[in-house]
Amino acid sequence: MCLAVPGKVVAIDGSADPLTGTVDFGGVQKQACLEYVPDVRVGEYVIVHVGFALQRLDEESALASLKLFEELGLLEEEFADAWEQAAKEAGTA
Repeated sequence: MCLAVPGKVVAIDGSADPLTGTVDFGGVQKQACLEYVPDVRVGEYVIVHVGFALQRLDEESALASLKLFEELGLLEEEFADAWEQAAKEAGTA
């Protein structure tokens, strides 16, 4: 499953083309394209889908969504190592 996940922008590479930044998803940090939200600032929250930040999100909504995703195990499903996860499911890890 591929989700649009809220995350906090922790760094922006203004010299990159396309504009990119580091987004923190509840402790997991990934690079994301910020071209669709070029005026986003470090510390703001965005919704990211398949590596693209699509829009800004207020902090309260972002944290509530992250909490729910974590409770449902969706953050692990989305960001965990696929090989490790498959080994666990097969009972070989």
